Formats: sequence, C-alpha cells, structure tokens
Amino acid sequence: MAPDVQEGSAPGSFHTTDSLPVQHRRAYWRGALSRTFGAVNMTVPDEVYSGTIRATPLGRLKAVTVDGDGLTAVRTRRVVGQDGQDAYIVVKMLAKGAGRLEQDGRDALLGPGDIFVYDTVRPLRLTLPQAFRTKSLVLPRDVLGLGESDVARVTARPLGPDTLLGGLISPFLAGLVDGAGSYPPRTGELMARNVVDLLGVLADDVLGRSDEETPGGNRALLLRVQAFIDRHLADPDLTPQVIAGAHHISLRYLHKLFESADATVGRWIQRRRLEECRRDLALHGSATIAAVAHRWGFTSAAHFSRVFRAAYGMSPREWRGAQEPAPQVPSAARLVDA
Repeated sequence: MAPDVQEGSAPGSFHTTDSLPVQHRRAYWRGALSRTFGAVNMTVPDEVYSGTIRATPLGRLKAVTVDGDGLTAVRTRRVVGQDGQDAYIVVKMLAKGAGRLEQDGRDALLGPGDIFVYDTVRPLRLTLPQAFRTKSLVLPRDVLGLGESDVARVTARPLGPDTLLGGLISPFLAGLVDGAGSYPPRTGELMARNVVDLLGVLADDVLGRSDEETPGGNRALLLRVQAFIDRHLADPDLTPQVIAGAHHISLRYLHKLFESADATVGRWIQRRRLEECRRDLALHGSATIAAVAHRWGFTSAAHFSRVFRAAYGMSPREWRGAQEPAPQVPSAARLVDA
C-alpha cells in the first residue's frame, strides 16, 4: 500500500502508485487525484504504470506537483453539488506534456509552460492525453478577491511562457511549488502572498482592467489586513476597529476593502476562525470542542457550535466523527464510485 505521507518528509501528503500491486493502481490513482483536487469523473488508462502526487501547505494555499500518465478529469454539475468540499481556484502550470481545458464556454489548448486557471465550483473538463507533469497552487476561492462573474472570465485562458506576464509568473510558480515545505513558515507565507499578488495582476490583465479600476495598493493592503487577521485570530478582542487602527485607515475604508472579498470584516474573521477550528477538530482528537473554540477566539462554546452548524451543516462533534481515517485503497475506490 502506498503511503500518504513519507516518513521524514515535509508536512503535506505524498501519494504514489509505485509500491502498489498492479491491480490496485488504477483505483488508487483515481482516488488520490480526487482527494487532492476535488471529486471528479476520472478516466485514466486501463493500466496505470506510474503516478505521483506531492502536496504541501503554504499558508492557506497548497502547492501540488503531479506526475502521471494521460487522463481526463470531468467535473459535472452533479459532481460539484455532491462534492461537499471547500471551493477552490486551481492555478496550474503544465511543465510537461500537452492538454486541453474546457470551462465557462471556452476550449483552450495547452502546451508546455502554459499557466491556466480553473474553478472547482463549476463544471469543467481537463484532458491530458499523454504522460504529463503539472505544478499547481490550490487557493481558497476567496483569496483572489474576485467576484463570481470575474472568476468566470479568467478560467480556461492559458498564459504562455512567451508572454510578459507568463514569463514572470511561470518560473516563480514552479520554484515556489518545488521548494514548498523547505521554507520557514513565515517565509512560505510571504512567498504565497507574493504569488497571490501576481495572480491578481494576471486576473486584472485578463479582465482588461485599468490601474484606476483595481488599484494595486488596495489589493496589497487587503492582503496585509487578511494576514494581520490570521495572526490575531486567537484574540477574542479582534474587531474591525482594532484592525483599522493597526493599519492607520478609517473603519469605512476597511469595510470598503472587504467589498472585493464578498464578505464583511466580521464575517471574514468568523470564517477564518471556523476554518482553523475545523482543521484542529480533525487533527487534535484529544482536545475538547470548547478548548478548540477558545483557542481560535470564540468566547462561548455554545455560540461556536451554532455558527459551526450554520456554516457546515453539522455540529463540531459530528464533523470530528466524520474525519475518522479509513483504509486508503478502499477509500480511494469509494471516492471514485461516489
């Protein structure tokens, strides 16, 4: 059975078919891809010879390198509706091979070095007909600060390495993904923020926006504010007034910044606290639910339970119970069949 995490490796996950019996490789590979990028209807060769996925966290982002044989991944509306995973934007560079991406009415041919974007909450088809290598950043959908219509306009628009922005972003993204896990946590967070800035520039370029319409300073300030919130989530006294004062801006201007993130400042704080609590509930089984809630700034365990259920459709205790690990190969097969 292939390990999910290599002993002594950087934090993250590692999937490989190399140590599996031939008859188990296809189901395992399909399941590993679905666990990494979201559930899909996956078509892979009848005989999977080799496949490797390495995923490493970078703050709220995830860096992923995939080497594999050809495949076709399809996310239908039915699969999207049943997935139950968080919404992500995937920014992917095709390091080896060729491909085709269909999303939002566009049909894009992909070549080596191309960077492309797809959204996991809407139907898509990604075809990689031969042996390939991809390097990806998986971002929570709110990180780029784009509205629904804007996201739909940047998907399936490949950016070649011979373009000005492509030539800048492509090597930076590849280097960041390759080095993920080797940076100190603070360095990794800063580099991830720089990538988000570059991706924001890419989105503005694709959307044809002017500097006046989306000032870079506003985007950078919003990112700094969000990083400040992440550093102070455990403080129950974290309020919009405190945040505005720490950044020497008015409360009104702070709320204006968050309009692009489709959330109020208060809701953003609550969302990030819930995300961290959800992660800790799965990782720290011995901690009480009240302790997890207090660790991330909730002063009332009852209030925490109410907002958790409202956000995720189940209680914190039910969420923790649903995260119990299962054997890998059967789990992979079950994900594929879902």
